[in-house]
Amino acid sequence: MTSWKANSWRSKPIQQQPTYADSAQVKYVEDQLRSYPPLVFAEEARRLQHHLADVCHGHGFLLQGGDCAESFNDFNAPKIRDTFKVMLQMAVVLTFAGSCPVTKVARMAGQYAKPRSSDLETIDGVSLPSYRGDIINGIDFTEQARIPQPERMLTAYHQSAATLNLLRAFAQGGLADLHKVNKWNMSFVAANPLKDKYQRVAEQIEESLRFMEVLGINAQSHPTIHETELFTSHEALLLPYEEALTRVDTLTGLPYDCSAHMLWIGERTRQLDHAHVEFFRGIHNPVGVKIGPSMHEDELMRLLDALNPANTAGRLTLITRMGSDALAEKLPTLIRRVQREGRQVVWSSDPMHGNTVKADNGFKTRNFNAIIRELKQFFAVHQSENSYAGGIHLEMTGQDVTECTGGAYQISESDLAKRYQTQCDPRLNADQVLELAFLIAETLREARNGRG
Repeated sequence: MTSWKANSWRSKPIQQQPTYADSAQVKYVEDQLRSYPPLVFAEEARRLQHHLADVCHGHGFLLQGGDCAESFNDFNAPKIRDTFKVMLQMAVVLTFAGSCPVTKVARMAGQYAKPRSSDLETIDGVSLPSYRGDIINGIDFTEQARIPQPERMLTAYHQSAATLNLLRAFAQGGLADLHKVNKWNMSFVAANPLKDKYQRVAEQIEESLRFMEVLGINAQSHPTIHETELFTSHEALLLPYEEALTRVDTLTGLPYDCSAHMLWIGERTRQLDHAHVEFFRGIHNPVGVKIGPSMHEDELMRLLDALNPANTAGRLTLITRMGSDALAEKLPTLIRRVQREGRQVVWSSDPMHGNTVKADNGFKTRNFNAIIRELKQFFAVHQSENSYAGGIHLEMTGQDVTECTGGAYQISESDLAKRYQTQCDPRLNADQVLELAFLIAETLREARNGRG
């Protein structure tokens, strides 16, 4: 690797960054963060990369999901618990459907920064700096709230640490018990308007658990029945924060960004000669890149050269976000080039961002049917190209919000105002993500059987 340091990104052009008024305060906050303990450990990131290598080779599946943007004000244990629970419920369905391990990576404990399409937001003729996530400024539409404040990075660190602590307790403390998780799924199915479509899958999982009990496979004899492993991730957008939490691992001597197990670069910041690619090429975490319909195959190869020059399995996840109208046309060319050059990547689908629309009443939303359509196209394209569709990446919550239209409960545009609570982009609610898991279960099963 040519000369790389945790701060070498500072010599490159950069997008989507705030302008702070007080550089001395920024330096003080960065120094504070450098003195704090890491949020995650390098060995945990290596373990995630090992799991993702299995996914890369077709021996697992990646489930990545969580908030569009975490909120300082909406930080509480029930919210964290509910998102954790719904991820486990999805994972059980997908594990059963695909007959393979599901690696769970939450968009939690650090998802505080958001890229924006414009530097300014205008409401009723008044223009103010755009909201860029709680780690940067406030969501209230006032001049004071929209001023970037560096000390928000410290709040983000402390809330991330508390979230991680609670997630680890949930994962190891019995909340992840498979019997409990499937009982939640059975309750979901029983109450769902389309329960006849999902009943058989839920019953088959229940039968499998009973069979395991008969064989003596239970929480006492096999801890994996009682506990789980959950990793964290976020878009590494605010590079001063990410740099300050980068540590050299004492075991390997390699640098890791210890703000999360996995980081990703967004569609708006993946320029090859810019700061984010420069920072990412030096850290040894597993990393992701969002890939939109404008991505050209030659550009993708240069990106792979920069971010995964050793072609290491599990290092790089390509997260496609193309929209249900563009994916079938745009994705095959990229897959063929990746295969032709023997590149080892995990292919994951973000069916959310390419399907964002504005409702007639002004709410930004996504339609459930368009999300499902893009997911099914993603699996179909990979199957036709003899490639492996390895994961899904969702903006979702365990709460009963009304932000995406459609689904079994037929959320309409007029329903959006009832519980529209997102900090930025619309999320699938708990019922919608579970419905999605059951709907794609058969698709995942067919995709994996096709590889066999």
